[in-house]
Amino acid sequence: MLEKAHLLKIARTKMPFGKYGGRLLIDLPEEYLLWFQHKGWPQGELGTLLGITLEIKINGLEHIIEPLKEK
Repeated sequence: MLEKAHLLKIARTKMPFGKYGGRLLIDLPEEYLLWFQHKGWPQGELGTLLGITLEIKINGLEHIIEPLKEK
C-alpha cells in the first residue's frame, strides 16, 4: 500500500550505490528502474521504494513528488 512516508522517502532519499549513486530516487532514469525490474529489485525498503518510483514515472506522476523535495 502506498503511504505518504513512501512518497517523502522517494523525494528525499539518494540512491546508495551504482551508476546513479547519490541521485535522488525520483530523479533516477526510468530505464534504470526498468533494468532493476527486469534483473530484480534490491532487498528491503530500497527495493520497495524503487518499485513505487517506477510506477510513479510510468504513470507520469513525478509532479506529485516535486513539492516534497527538500529545498
